[in-house]
Amino acid sequence: MANTLSAAKRARSSERRRQRNRRVKARVKNIEKEYRQLIAEKKLDEARVLLPKVNSTLAKAAKSPAIHRNKAQRKMSRLAKLLKSAETPA
Repeated sequence: MANTLSAAKRARSSERRRQRNRRVKARVKNIEKEYRQLIAEKKLDEARVLLPKVNSTLAKAAKSPAIHRNKAQRKMSRLAKLLKSAETPA
C-alpha cells in the first residue's frame, strides 16, 4: 500500500500502463500466431494478405513502450523471411 499521494498516483498509473501493455502484447501474439498457422497450413495467399496487417500491429506496438522497436523490426523481418522460405520450393 502506498504511503504518500504521489506513490498512490504512481501505482495507479503503473497499473493502467501494465494493462495497456498486456492488451498490446496479446494483440501482437494473437496475430503472429494466426500468421504462423496460415503458413503451417500452406495457405500462403492468405498469409501474404495478412503480412501487412501483422507489420502494422508490430509497428503500433513499438510506438508505445509495450515492445522495443528493434524487437518489432526483428519480428517483421523474420516473419517476412518465413513466408519467403515457405513460397520457395525446397
